[in-house]
Amino acid sequence: MDNYVNLIKLSVGSESTESLAEWQEAYRTRFPDGLPRHITRMWPKREAEILNGGSIYWVIKGLVQCRQRILRLEEVTGEDGIRRCAILLNPELHQTQTARKRPFQGWRYLKPQDSPPDLPKGRSAEEPLPDELNRALAEIGVI
Repeated sequence: MDNYVNLIKLSVGSESTESLAEWQEAYRTRFPDGLPRHITRMWPKREAEILNGGSIYWVIKGLVQCRQRILRLEEVTGEDGIRRCAILLNPELHQTQTARKRPFQGWRYLKPQDSPPDLPKGRSAEEPLPDELNRALAEIGVI
């Protein structure tokens, strides 16, 4: 049994993994450590499992397309005085097999066995499955 858990999150505003990488590259220069991060209101209750090898899987345009390794969590306080959680990420984006994902708010836990596998090195993209096939696979619990 796996002793870590992943997160899954919509990458709102991203058009592609390339646009996510470009946004993160520009944003991370604001921080002394130069690491990309996602800041969220809620602190994950399963922190120890996340930090034991978890990644954040990014949903772009309705498809899980890539992931980033989670390095650590840090408390940050916004200009409004509200405490939040910064999820610090490894800058490397790993392309994954695409998987359809309906919209949702915030982040969710994602079990390793339910996480799309990485694409083999050298394959930068993969065409999504046709909608009908994706729906049929989802109905029988394959994706």
